[in-house]
Amino acid sequence: MEATILIVDDQKGVRLLLEELFTRDMWKVYLAANGQEAVKKTAQIKPDIILMDMKMPIMNGLEAAKAILTADKDQIIVMMTAYGEMDVVNKIIEAGVKKCIAKPFDIMLVRELMRDMVINTKIVS
Repeated sequence: MEATILIVDDQKGVRLLLEELFTRDMWKVYLAANGQEAVKKTAQIKPDIILMDMKMPIMNGLEAAKAILTADKDQIIVMMTAYGEMDVVNKIIEAGVKKCIAKPFDIMLVRELMRDMVINTKIVS
């Protein structure tokens, strides 16, 4: 699959694991360690999809998602969160994030979800 993904997580191990997974599937992979980096890189590369952690230093996922979606309301963002609180998930969805997935996650399910979301978006577009 030829698609671009921006992986945003403050944990280097998570970034590298996901980078390896998506690179094997022929995705063009970009990485960011926090929300501030994600906002800058999104403006530069215009990824097909962003897979972003919620809890990060400097700028959290919700703040970054709001900034990214203000610039491009059609940007696909999937938020990873260890938070189980419904109010946090509701705020994420209200901001325009397409989907939330709980950490820890099954990497194969994440892989399928990202692929399906990009394919479905490209079919609709």
